[in-house]
Amino acid sequence: MTNTNTLGLLALALVAGIGVGYALWGTQASAPIGTHMMSGGYSMDQNIDQHFIVQMIPHHDGAIAMAKIALERSKRPEMITLANNIIEAQEKEIADMRSWYRSWYGTTLPATIGDGMMGMPMGGMTGSPDTLKSVAAADFDREFINEMIPHHEMAVMMAQMLAAGTGRPEMKQLASDIIASQSSEIETMRGWLKSWYGN
Repeated sequence: MTNTNTLGLLALALVAGIGVGYALWGTQASAPIGTHMMSGGYSMDQNIDQHFIVQMIPHHDGAIAMAKIALERSKRPEMITLANNIIEAQEKEIADMRSWYRSWYGTTLPATIGDGMMGMPMGGMTGSPDTLKSVAAADFDREFINEMIPHHEMAVMMAQMLAAGTGRPEMKQLASDIIASQSSEIETMRGWLKSWYGN
């Protein structure tokens, strides 16, 4: 599979996973696959590693922001452990990606990377830290889980596309780590939904 084809599949996975269609692509919604412009001005035919890093860092930033709120608001030790694990793992992955970007592309990441993934706040999350802050205490854990599961699912899809298209061992390992850790966390959170809330 070529990098261009993989990038096209990555875009389709992102659109399908978040389910908001044109909103993900902003003013480029009518452009054909292969010519879309990403946040920071990146086109679909650019290097898959560069594209992935630019998109995954704000996605990780969103998860970290949510996890930090969980540390403040959740009373369950299981949730505290999960939040700490998310923060630790994803902060390290962000640091690695920023370092690789400088090394491979000779520049720091675009300033617009903090604006969110493809124009969506917090890397495409269906909610926001502000929303979680206002959720009633009794509903917080369920709301957090319902937000974090699809967010993790999106990261897994992106990592699967990366694994299929990258030639760099560092990026293959990153993809493998994301798939393994976040798939495990998804299953854990689904188990909590069933045992805590019966769904």
